Amino acid sequence: MIGEGAKRDDAPRVSVTDLSPDELARYSRHIMLPEVGSEGQVRLKQGSVLVIGAGGLGSPALLYLAAAGVGRIGIIDDDEVDLSNLQRQVIHDTGSIGEAKSTSAKARLEGVNPEVDVVEHRQRLTSENALDILADYDVIVDGTDNIPTRYLVSDACEILGKPWVYGSIYRFEGQVTLFNHNGGPNYRDLFPEPPPPEAVPSCAEAGVLGVLPAVIGSLQATEAVKLLLGIGESLSGRLLVYDALNMDFRELRVGELPERPAVTELIDYEQFCAGAAAEASANTVLEISPADFVSQRDSGWSPFLLDVRTSAEEEIVSLPGTDLRVSHLNILVEQDSLPKDRDIVVYCRTGGRSEAVASALSRVGFDPARLFNLAGGIHAWSDQVDSAVPKY
Repeated sequence: MIGEGAKRDDAPRVSVTDLSPDELARYSRHIMLPEVGSEGQVRLKQGSVLVIGAGGLGSPALLYLAAAGVGRIGIIDDDEVDLSNLQRQVIHDTGSIGEAKSTSAKARLEGVNPEVDVVEHRQRLTSENALDILADYDVIVDGTDNIPTRYLVSDACEILGKPWVYGSIYRFEGQVTLFNHNGGPNYRDLFPEPPPPEAVPSCAEAGVLGVLPAVIGSLQATEAVKLLLGIGESLSGRLLVYDALNMDFRELRVGELPERPAVTELIDYEQFCAGAAAEASANTVLEISPADFVSQRDSGWSPFLLDVRTSAEEEIVSLPGTDLRVSHLNILVEQDSLPKDRDIVVYCRTGGRSEAVASALSRVGFDPARLFNLAGGIHAWSDQVDSAVPKY
């Protein structure tokens, strides 16, 4: 078990001879620190960290872990680099567009530090593979941006007894803490129940300040390095919240929930997080593709076209014929602005927020038979109707 304190009594004795001349030069600024020294640097060399997600948070975390000399670094990601990633995912570059993120990140880390063994897991973390993959690493760093995966990581780490560094970002705010460390709290202690999907928009839906992940991801790397070294005071039991807009850090205490049952097996986390809300949505929300929408409208259908994105997104692009734009967060407040005697077609960037809005409207008295979610949103419109409509 990785513990806290200046030195680990159970750690094997190491010396400067375990480092090559090149490593002594590369890590000299570390070795000069009394809290690290050559013994600490060898501990980093002998340590391993798995970073889940090579995106906004994973980018700075991976770069600094490699630069610090962590001996084995795993990268798990099944996504590809997109142009919209480059505003914040600094491990990738323009030449990486279309390449697997795990492959792009691996190449960058090998360029930063060829002494590090970089292991690429080009796949999605699932209930079927999580225990096998996580078992091979000392520390887990979570750089994902979705709730189901966070519950999966939390439960897998609890079963395996692995500490994991949590990070999240939203617009101008970020959070960092350490879970499952030396009997400390876990993610389920902070969030016993998953929030409804519409309450947690992704960075793609809500936006994020490009430099914010650099701060939070670097703090995650700091926690991982401290754990491997066995020095300092960790964030276990403390949630560090950063407000970039006001340049403010604050700290919230996180405790263990009394009588929370121990996790003993992994489950279907998509189903767990969707819950009854997803089932209700699937049963009540009708969908229409952009191609069918245009065809039917050209044939005389006259639905009310509702945009539930933000005003900033509206400035990027708006679909022709839009009747009203209201943020999905304010839709119930503004429901009196919507007609009940016409069909309503709701759209957003990719269809998630619009589906949630259509479901919410059906629950407050709008006829479900007259509510339609534009499947795939603006991205599908660009694919099916007009390629000049930008994807963002």
